[in-house]
Amino acid sequence: MTDLLDEIVEAHGGLARWNELETVSARLLQGGAVWGLKGRQGVLDDVRVTAGLHEERVSHHPFGAPGRRSAFTPERVAIETLEGEVLEALEHPRDSFAGHTLETPWTTLQLAYFVGTSMWTYLTQPFSFTLPGFETAELEPWQENGEEWRRLRVIWPEHLATHERVQTVYVGGDGLIRRQDYDVEIMGGSSGAHHFSGYTQVHGISLPTEHRILPRTPDGQVLAEPLLVSIDLSEISFA
Repeated sequence: MTDLLDEIVEAHGGLARWNELETVSARLLQGGAVWGLKGRQGVLDDVRVTAGLHEERVSHHPFGAPGRRSAFTPERVAIETLEGEVLEALEHPRDSFAGHTLETPWTTLQLAYFVGTSMWTYLTQPFSFTLPGFETAELEPWQENGEEWRRLRVIWPEHLATHERVQTVYVGGDGLIRRQDYDVEIMGGSSGAHHFSGYTQVHGISLPTEHRILPRTPDGQVLAEPLLVSIDLSEISFA
């Protein structure tokens, strides 16, 4: 790990504590323009999300109807009953996004894939960056809102699913992540600047409860609108 990654991991609770835990669950409130653009407004406004910490798997429930949940892994996504009966499933779901733009509507399974990979990314970092296959390097610092933020380039391994393999993480003086830049490949490479705030500590782990994703220009400047995605977490628990 880089020195900066070491500092980030310690600021968020430390790898030793993280490795004692297996799953995280939270109430999830979501808003923003993306859901309407994709024809999925209101489907996941208020749900619970559960994610594995050491392998990429996520479930949202209820998913579209009472008694239904999603089951996401990088290579397969499904909609199930709460008893585990599979209602529909898709193997190699990322392939189904070929040719998509920001405005291309999503199927139910494509929505399940997007929110699965998104929430695993957000709920497990920075600890996920220590897994085998990740590469990190510190970049030059960045000035924003009167502060100087250190920056970490993160390259994801190919076997894990996320927005794009190369992302940039911005870190405050306290070691907590303030912003993350990525282009969403499955939305035609749409550029986003993801801001994190409202940090709280649960079971010794510090994580943000407020997420706001805005458009980003090619030179890294953030546009004030439209608000692409808002995410608010509460009732967080680890097991």
